[in-house]
Amino acid sequence: MDKKVLDVLEYNKILDKLAGLTTSVLSREKALELFPSKEIEEVRKLLQETSEAVSMILRKGNAPLYGLSDIRGALKRAEIGAILSPRELLDIAHALKIAQNMKKYAAEDRKEQVYPLIDGLIDGLKVYKKVEDSINACILSEDEIYDHASPELNTIRRQIRNVNEKIKDILNDIIHSPRYQKYLQEPIVTVRGDRYVVPVKAEHRGNVAGLVHDSSASGATLFIEPMAVVDANNELRQLKVKEKNEIERILLELTLMVQQHVEGIRENVRIITELDFIFAKAKLSLEWNAVEPVMNDQGYLNIKKARHPLLDPKTVVPTDIYLGKDFNTLVITGPNTGGKTVTLKTIGLFTLMAQSGLHVPAADGSIMAVFKNVFADIGDEQSIEQSLSTFSSHMTNIVRILERVDRDSLVLFDELGAGTDPVEGAALAMAILEYLYKVGARTVATTHYSELKLFALSTKGVENAACEFDVDTLRPTYRLLIGVPGKSNAFAISKRLGLKPELIERAKEYISKEDVQFEDIISNLERNRQIAEQEKELAVRYKREIEELKNELSLQKEKMRAQREKMMQEARREARKIIQQAKEEADEIIKELRRIQEEEEAKERNRAIEQMRMKLKDKLNNLDKSLSKTVSAQNADVKPPKNLKPGDPVLVTTLNQKGHVLVPPGENGEVQVQVGIMKINVHVSDLRLVEDKKEAGAGKDGLGKIAMSKSSTISVELDVRGQVLEEALLNVDKYLDDAALAGLSQVTIIHGKGTGVLRNGIHSLLRKHAHVESFRLGKYGEGEAGVTIVELR
Repeated sequence: MDKKVLDVLEYNKILDKLAGLTTSVLSREKALELFPSKEIEEVRKLLQETSEAVSMILRKGNAPLYGLSDIRGALKRAEIGAILSPRELLDIAHALKIAQNMKKYAAEDRKEQVYPLIDGLIDGLKVYKKVEDSINACILSEDEIYDHASPELNTIRRQIRNVNEKIKDILNDIIHSPRYQKYLQEPIVTVRGDRYVVPVKAEHRGNVAGLVHDSSASGATLFIEPMAVVDANNELRQLKVKEKNEIERILLELTLMVQQHVEGIRENVRIITELDFIFAKAKLSLEWNAVEPVMNDQGYLNIKKARHPLLDPKTVVPTDIYLGKDFNTLVITGPNTGGKTVTLKTIGLFTLMAQSGLHVPAADGSIMAVFKNVFADIGDEQSIEQSLSTFSSHMTNIVRILERVDRDSLVLFDELGAGTDPVEGAALAMAILEYLYKVGARTVATTHYSELKLFALSTKGVENAACEFDVDTLRPTYRLLIGVPGKSNAFAISKRLGLKPELIERAKEYISKEDVQFEDIISNLERNRQIAEQEKELAVRYKREIEELKNELSLQKEKMRAQREKMMQEARREARKIIQQAKEEADEIIKELRRIQEEEEAKERNRAIEQMRMKLKDKLNNLDKSLSKTVSAQNADVKPPKNLKPGDPVLVTTLNQKGHVLVPPGENGEVQVQVGIMKINVHVSDLRLVEDKKEAGAGKDGLGKIAMSKSSTISVELDVRGQVLEEALLNVDKYLDDAALAGLSQVTIIHGKGTGVLRNGIHSLLRKHAHVESFRLGKYGEGEAGVTIVELR
């Protein structure tokens, strides 16, 4: 594309604006060198890059790209082996930091969002954290290296500080010494040629031993290095040389680290420059509220609500422009200052911006085309230097355009055919437009010629357009009306400005009847168009109001439906809650009734069992009494044994069981006797000594036999699981009697956990039972709540 066209369309001002949004010299250079692409795929890629950057800025904020310096020269110097300066190394470290920050920026807050083009660039960045950290650990600023950059440097600088202090102490002693004060011009210490000196009066030069390094302009003062500090100053100078050498060594070491990765760092610089340029395009898009246009290579334009980017956004009037579908040539007519040239420049500038990958300030859905060439003949081309008139200059430019134009070209003409005889100019303009239409180019031309309006009305593929003008206010509206030829409104404007009516009428007489009729037709068209426009706006407003009412009714309906559904859900929840509460209350009542019933049944059973147990006990007592009487009658004539001692064999007459004495009788006559496995206390009157085998075996009858049988067969646990309460109580009562008779001291009753009916009934029996000392539930490992451990008396 011709650079002159870019200048005419003010493309360079767009680039200046873009360059101002970059953050580095390198990306600024890239922005100022931006040139429209002619390849549609490349254009789409450039636009997509801008859109991705816009999305990332809106989601994450601006990218951390600030402060990239031009380090290309430093990298080249490192590559050839030169030692880099601290400033160059710091700039390289900052470039590496930017690469690291961009990696983090791309990774954060993704939320499944994909940015294929920008991610591809960022993935190409390499992180050299070791190099970056080494540089930052050694270099404080471009003028200072850290003391701890190396142990050697730290030692040297400590020695320098010590020597400095030593020199200052010596010199302070000299300048404050009464001996030397009268020789000094001033009691101060200063430096000349990197050596510490004192100002001595010239006439006392011989009184201060030392080396003269300088003198004042008047010669009255000599700056002398006293001999006392010469050696120290020499040592200080040597230390300074060592310091410089060590710093050079450190810088060389850092430079070699950079040299190892120079290609990767250079690639990082290229990518960061590219990213900064892309994000500058995104910032420009956001500033102008621009959009990514849909691109095609068919020459079709449909720009919605286009706003020229260089006009004041507060006053610019958006306009709709379309071309290349139903017609390829657009002829714009209308009064001066009506916006014709702005429309022409907007079309051209938008095309250049889109083909450069820049978003255009228009509405969503705007469509732009990729052209191989954009030609423009806009403005006053008069050239005094070349002795060309306005017409000649324009025609020279048009000739160049016609020589190069093809079907992939966009051609823009401002006031085509102007600057010469109107009839001939109009004829030339029609011929040029006809030629461009046949070539297939997309053409937009502005004109005042009525002949071109007729040409557009009568020629296929050519369309009229007008920039609207408000005669009442004498101001243009800057709206482009496609399909309507424009009117110059010269008579109306003149009348509005106060020109005498008779002059206006006289002027009309000079116009041909055909021209008057044509202007009247245009006026009628314009009037009808305005009426239609008003009716259309009214219809659109009514439609919008109807849509709003419809939407409002739909919202209200939806709201009522949702509210009704919510009320139904609340009612259902409340009903379920009431039913649940009623069910829980019913369950509690039933549970309570069952408990009461069980308690009553248990009481009845317990009473019946107690009665049966009492009857059984009475029978046993009666049997015991009868047996005792029988035994007593048999042993009535036998006297109780005397002088019993532990181990004596005895016969317990009440049990008819043989045993032996454990503890002799006490004051109450009670004797502890071991009978089988039982230890029992028996009164001495119920015992008799066993004198022979025959008599000792006498206990094998009656109760003795029963006791021996029980002690050999009784188990230490009783399992009543699966039995009804009445049956279980009878079995437990009998078992306790047998256990006591067998001499067991502890037994286990297995009743299971279940509902607790068996456990509660058995515990009620145990509380009143004569053989029971105590009882408890089982512990861990004993059966826990499923068993009861009973201690017998």
